[in-house]
Amino acid sequence: MYRNFKIVPNIIFGRGSFNQLGDILKPKRVTSDSYMVFVLDDVFKGKTLESRLPMENGDLLLLVNVDDEPKTAYIDKLVAEVKAFNGRLPDGVIGLGGGATMDIAKAISLMLTNPGGTADYQGWDLIKNPAVWHAAVPTLAGTGAEISRTTVLTGPEKKLGINSDYTLYDQILLDPELLAGVPKNQWFFTGMDCYIHDVESLHGTYLNEFSRAYGEKSIELCRQVFLDDHPDKDDKLMMASYFGGMSIAYSQVGACHALSYGLAFVLGTHHGIGCCITFDYLDEVYPEGVKEFREMMAKHDIKLPRNLTAGLDDKAMDTMANVALGLAPLWENCFGKDWQQIMTKERVLEMYRKM
Repeated sequence: MYRNFKIVPNIIFGRGSFNQLGDILKPKRVTSDSYMVFVLDDVFKGKTLESRLPMENGDLLLLVNVDDEPKTAYIDKLVAEVKAFNGRLPDGVIGLGGGATMDIAKAISLMLTNPGGTADYQGWDLIKNPAVWHAAVPTLAGTGAEISRTTVLTGPEKKLGINSDYTLYDQILLDPELLAGVPKNQWFFTGMDCYIHDVESLHGTYLNEFSRAYGEKSIELCRQVFLDDHPDKDDKLMMASYFGGMSIAYSQVGACHALSYGLAFVLGTHHGIGCCITFDYLDEVYPEGVKEFREMMAKHDIKLPRNLTAGLDDKAMDTMANVALGLAPLWENCFGKDWQQIMTKERVLEMYRKM
């Protein structure tokens, strides 16, 4: 049975396209008490981007903090703030920031229309009610969160996304001008999330021509961005992120992402750098990809942190391994249906000990 999956229906791409956000939102403001919720990374507090938001009277600005990976309890708190702000549902939720901020906005839009707590929906296709209309404006490129049906969250027991067709954004606005001024390390680690998406998709057992077409174009753009010198590298990276997200939409990620989830759950390691840390130890699984990744690190003088797991006790290591091994679809894409015979718990622990 082939999966009938949804994609984001409305996309704007181009330098300066952020100026059209107000026009995009206008048709959604259908009544006199309509309001929008703008979910903005608090790094932009008091900055130019905040002043450019097309907010109208009655709109809510949620400045969100992504110093830590988004947690289900944080989503519950933000949803409560929205509900307390106005007695009716907003007509739109707009996420502006990197992957974590876009995931937060997706989660808010879902939890405004679904009962219970956010942790209840960590898994695949557990959401029953459509989300509030929601739009994304990325200010970083690489995670693919703008095109993904997943909102990645850390809960009390696991790090696992809310995976649902309702999670997908209704509108994305891709303006490469918004990538200007991103710190080098953040730019690199976020971009490498895209590169690793491509490697895992193109070398996975779920690979098909749909995934291959998007993955090959995405990885070509990543090479132009991180190995060559192009004046339009921000435009290229923004499209690489989009294509990379589309590549895994009909396939899956693999070993690196599974291991990074365990690292994030126990140590709170941010997703982009966590993927880079784990990928650097996967020579045996993705030899060509890791070799090229190291060339990209050398070109941009990137150093990865070491000895992260050195002080962890057996319980923490065991938790880390269990979180990683709980992501069965990722391991199956990497090694096939018999993946449990290949990636044993002891092998996972051995990898973590190296980190």
